[in-house]
Amino acid sequence: MAWEQARLDEAVSDVFGFFAVQVGLHQIDGLRANRMPFKGCVGDQAPGVPMVAPRCNAFVVAEFEELPFDSQSIDLLVLPHTLEVSADPHQVLREAERVLMPEGRLIVTGFNPWSLWGAGRLLGQRAAFLPTSLGPLPVPRLKDWLKLLSFEVDRAHFGGYVPPCSSDVWLQRFAFMENAGAKWWPFCGSLYIVSAVKRQAGMRLLGPPWKTQRLRRHAAVAVAPRMNAAGPDSESPPQ
Repeated sequence: MAWEQARLDEAVSDVFGFFAVQVGLHQIDGLRANRMPFKGCVGDQAPGVPMVAPRCNAFVVAEFEELPFDSQSIDLLVLPHTLEVSADPHQVLREAERVLMPEGRLIVTGFNPWSLWGAGRLLGQRAAFLPTSLGPLPVPRLKDWLKLLSFEVDRAHFGGYVPPCSSDVWLQRFAFMENAGAKWWPFCGSLYIVSAVKRQAGMRLLGPPWKTQRLRRHAAVAVAPRMNAAGPDSESPPQ
């Protein structure tokens, strides 16, 4: 959580606009480092008031697949592990594309199934470190979905290279693997954060034809014949 909170602070600190919304996982403050005047939170159930009241202007209880916002009304949308708990993650991304303004920012965090934390799912339910109810998405698939929805991915970071441990003592013993993993196997981090921008093809507005300014025709300039300095009756100089 400390690694994810730090990466979220870095990702949202330079995003500007008016409306920022976090969808899901209110235990993490994904908008903490952002300076937009309005910050909203969306959850599937109402949390405790002391948890979100100091940091959100409004809290909305809604389905993640059907966000109750107008189209193109949000400048920043943060989805912390939201896709993993949704029954239809692709629909959540379609809703994100709908509510985001052109050039709006989308930030997604999740667990990497191609990591030490996700490898236990291949060995069976008993060996799984992550909850079996989650549906982790690999980053290549997430990038493909974002590309189909006209998003441009500009940042992707991985972290959490330590083995799955439930004890702080063992986490400290394997702390050296964070720097080693970031250097030698950077795409195998157990956590990832992806930042993307919604792109929209530009349009050129054409005015009505009667308002088009016509080029004025300039009067023709008369060209005088070139005469000899001595006059027309003077003899031509010898060749």
